[in-house]
Amino acid sequence: MNDQRQPIRAHIERHLGAIGQTFHEPADGLSIDIHQIAATVERPVHTLVTAGMSEVPMPIVGNSKAPRHIELMVTLPRGWNFQDTPKSKGTGHWPIRLLAQLARYPQQKASLVWGQVVPNGDPAAPYAPGTELCGVIIAPSLLVPTEFYELDLGARRIEFYSAIPLYREEMALHAEKGMEFLLSTLIDRGHNDLIDPRRKNVAKKFLGLF
Repeated sequence: MNDQRQPIRAHIERHLGAIGQTFHEPADGLSIDIHQIAATVERPVHTLVTAGMSEVPMPIVGNSKAPRHIELMVTLPRGWNFQDTPKSKGTGHWPIRLLAQLARYPQQKASLVWGQVVPNGDPAAPYAPGTELCGVIIAPSLLVPTEFYELDLGARRIEFYSAIPLYREEMALHAEKGMEFLLSTLIDRGHNDLIDPRRKNVAKKFLGLF
């Protein structure tokens, strides 16, 4: 086990609960651990959190106050099936693949910052059958204690952000009206960072699509 990641494990378990299984996605460079904190009665959602992304500092872009060391997370409903089978057609594993892809950004000398939108390819393609979600916005999670947002290790300060899936029209709304408008619209419509592959698209009315 990587000793550098022990403080991250401890931070996760202190604020979110016991880590169950850990997924290891294939990678050419630094391997990324993706820890699952299973749903419980007290916290009835699954949480996935990366460990290892923060070992490579991100380049400084624009705002020098932007964090250089981050880890990412997603939140999934209690009934989520993580296993890919011929019957599921890949619909269960895509949040894990998503985190693994995003966690490689520092190794590619690229940055991820709060409010940034990352499409799934160009043109953006849905993450899996059964959903039209095809990109994410990086933002603080509304489903974790605020104490979880930051881990100060002295030599480096790690910040934890959620990768919140978006529709193509929502990414267009972000480009037109900005991060704050999109995030406040999601919240006003009752959406947080809990992934619902079929949630309502909040952008269509603003873009004149219905």
